[in-house]
Amino acid sequence: MKKIQIIKQNAIFRRLYQKGQSLVAPCLVCYIRKNSVGDVRLGLTVSKKIGGSVERNRAKRVMRVAARAAVSRGLSGADMLLVARGKTPFVKSTKVEKELLSLLKGAGYLSKGDEVK
Repeated sequence: MKKIQIIKQNAIFRRLYQKGQSLVAPCLVCYIRKNSVGDVRLGLTVSKKIGGSVERNRAKRVMRVAARAAVSRGLSGADMLLVARGKTPFVKSTKVEKELLSLLKGAGYLSKGDEVK
């Protein structure tokens, strides 16, 4: 399984917000853009509006699992920024995973042969 690099530089976050493709689902928002690195770089954003630290950490954990599933399905060579929405910490991780995979498949970042269960 490929390793996911973590985005920590503010410049990459800003570039994704400005020039990345925005994909919206009920549980999360995904900004994605091809990169020249070849690996998947992941950034997570959870606002304090989501809730206390327990809810914010759960939202990050759930989104991280969904990103790992996308990489295992064949996502490569992209910068991806996942932004939590209000219901993210309160849904099962499988639902967030399904939503992210269907967004990426619809946008053409995953091959059409993979079926989202």
